[in-house]
Amino acid sequence: MTWHAAATTDSFKDKDMLAVEISGHDVALYRIDDTFFATGNICTHQLAYMTDGYLDGDCIECPLHQAIFDVKTGEVLDGPAKKPLPVFPIRVEAAQVWVDLPD
Repeated sequence: MTWHAAATTDSFKDKDMLAVEISGHDVALYRIDDTFFATGNICTHQLAYMTDGYLDGDCIECPLHQAIFDVKTGEVLDGPAKKPLPVFPIRVEAAQVWVDLPD
C-alpha cells in the first residue's frame, strides 16, 4: 500500500463526494461532516460510478440499480449488489487528503 495525494479539503467546498483516478484506481472520496472516507468508485454489481449516485448520511446509493453501501465499511446494506466496495484508509494533513492504495 502507498499513500497518494488525492485532493485538498477545498476541493469539497460545495461537494460531499469527489471522483479521482489515482495510479489506475477509480476512487470515490466522501466528506461526511468534517470526516473523509474513500471507497472504490465502481459499483461491485455493475459498471456505474458511485459518485454519480446519492449520498445520504454515511450511505451511498448506486445510480444504476440503487444498491446501497456503507461508505465507512464498504458493506452492502441493500442489494442487488452482494460484494462490498473496497475501502481505503484516509488521512488529512495540512488540508491535503491522502489515500492509501494498493501498489
